[in-house]
Amino acid sequence: MSRIQLALNVDDLDEAVAFYATLFNTAPAKLKEGYANFAIADPPLKLVLFENPGQGGTINHLGVEVGSSDTVHSEIARFTAAGLFTDEEIGATCCFATQDKVWVTGPAGERWEVYTVLADSDTFGTSPQHPGDPDAGVCCGSVAADTDDDEVTAGAGCC
Repeated sequence: MSRIQLALNVDDLDEAVAFYATLFNTAPAKLKEGYANFAIADPPLKLVLFENPGQGGTINHLGVEVGSSDTVHSEIARFTAAGLFTDEEIGATCCFATQDKVWVTGPAGERWEVYTVLADSDTFGTSPQHPGDPDAGVCCGSVAADTDDDEVTAGAGCC
């Protein structure tokens, strides 16, 4: 099964979860601090929300969830043959899941991922690839962690 992914920045996760649960008549498939995702059957959509105060209502990134690693690898070959630069993440932990994925950048700088989920994870992840912020240390979204009074915020990226 394939479906489009839309990853949004939201100012208030609780408020956004309540709104989208009502809009799509479904509860989140995964809900963690600063992060939620919905696996919507009709229309087929993976909606991902990143709590990122001050950035609400903006697109974090776009994607296509596919059914297998073979499909991800086929897309890598297809994109490469078409001359597109790809960022590949195989076996990466990101957004509370282990995934195989490939990133490409659209003509206006928008980031797209084609990915498959291999397994759930209890951790957000520290994948080294981050579209939009090559110096960030976390794979996706804008999830802040408070460590020794220093706030670390992830750059735009995966799901």
